[in-house]
Amino acid sequence: MANTKSATKHVRKTERRFEHNRTIKTRLKTLSRKVKEAESADRKDEAKETARLFVSALDKASKSGIIHPNVARRHKSSCAHLIYGS
Repeated sequence: MANTKSATKHVRKTERRFEHNRTIKTRLKTLSRKVKEAESADRKDEAKETARLFVSALDKASKSGIIHPNVARRHKSSCAHLIYGS
């Protein structure tokens, strides 16, 4: 339980941030799953488009500090062969 007004405000801010960050992380997981499904089903065009959206979402999440930049880089490098070919 918060003892001061500022502590109460901080609790409210934390709850709002948690909800916002959770929606973004859920979207990242969904996009990751869609990329893997399209790749395994040999749907090249869909995999390429989904990978492009996934990389964009990773960049935005990394920029705002929701995920660590190295995590974003790792996922982006695994999607690079879908976007640019090998």
